[in-house]
Parts: sequence; structure tokens; C-alpha cells
Amino acid sequence: MEITRTTSLGEILDNYKNAEEILSGFGMHCFSCPMSRMETIEEASVVHGIDPEFMVKKLKEELKK
Repeated sequence: MEITRTTSLGEILDNYKNAEEILSGFGMHCFSCPMSRMETIEEASVVHGIDPEFMVKKLKEELKK
């Protein structure tokens, strides 16, 4: 699965076992909320004050582990 700025958090959570732990490190904790699962990386990063490109890069690095 290719992770980009437009990938939804739900897609990441559904495809990677360690995704919740990694996203929590960015300050994201509402994974049971249906709306948060529909957010893209870009949308979520803006809400949490994180550069979307940085978030994509870190997700790609951490999800490979």
C-alpha cells in the first residue's frame, strides 16, 4: 500500500498492526471515531499542527518495522 498525503487514517489502521501506536505518537487518539478514520493524513496533520510531508515520511519509516 502506498502512503501519501491523501491516504485515509482508516486505510492505514486497517493495513498496519502498529499504526495506532505510531499515530498516537503524533497526538492522535480518537481512532474509534468514524470521522477520524475518514480523514486523510493531510487533514489530520493540519488539525494536529504537523507538517503533512513529515508525517508521511515518518509513517513510511515506522510502518516498515
